[in-house]
Amino acid sequence: MTTTTQPGARPAAGETLAASARALTKTYGRGDAQVHALRGVDLDLPRGRFTAIMGPSGSGKSTLMHCLAGLDHVDGGTVTVAGTDLGSLDDDALTVFRRERIGFVFQAFNLLPMLTAYQNIVLPLELGGRPVDDAVRDRAHALVETLGLADRLGHRPAELSGGQQQRVAIARALVTGPELLFADEPTGNLDSETSAEVLEHLRRSVRDLGQTVVMVTHEQGAASYADDVVTMRDGRIA
Repeated sequence: MTTTTQPGARPAAGETLAASARALTKTYGRGDAQVHALRGVDLDLPRGRFTAIMGPSGSGKSTLMHCLAGLDHVDGGTVTVAGTDLGSLDDDALTVFRRERIGFVFQAFNLLPMLTAYQNIVLPLELGGRPVDDAVRDRAHALVETLGLADRLGHRPAELSGGQQQRVAIARALVTGPELLFADEPTGNLDSETSAEVLEHLRRSVRDLGQTVVMVTHEQGAASYADDVVTMRDGRIA
């Protein structure tokens, strides 16, 4: 059931936070072209929940996600993920933190066409120099079973449907065991039936794997899969 997160809402007793933002501000441009993308945003993201961030174009929802994920620097305020203040990290440390603690799923599946589904899934581990040992294989196996990909691992992206490609992208984002999984309009390139399939798999990653998922979307139907909905308007939580 979907609930609405209030501005600056605190987690319920006993809940722990995957991430939090305090007094976030972000401005682009100067003079007459200046855009205040974030205007003092406070937000808590409880661990093990599915949060949707909604809002019209220009509301600040994508900027908020990019700041929470460490993809963009804030002008003011703090972002804390897994107890780490992202503002305290230099660029190299932030790159390592994102690679090891944060997962990303985007509209464009961003799969490498020459690799099989399995090779795409374990690619982040290989890029990070982590050995693909038995523990990693067990995690990958659990992911592909949960996401319904067990019979597609040897196929290349061109041999997969859009929904299957997005599920491979989700598995790739989850294989490192990230603190947070960010999904930016993950169903934007999919038809309604396939969108429902992908959203159900994101929902399942929360329910069955204990994952924390933050999804940016402008679709009310997509947001209905979330536990909590945050609505952005004019750079603030509405």
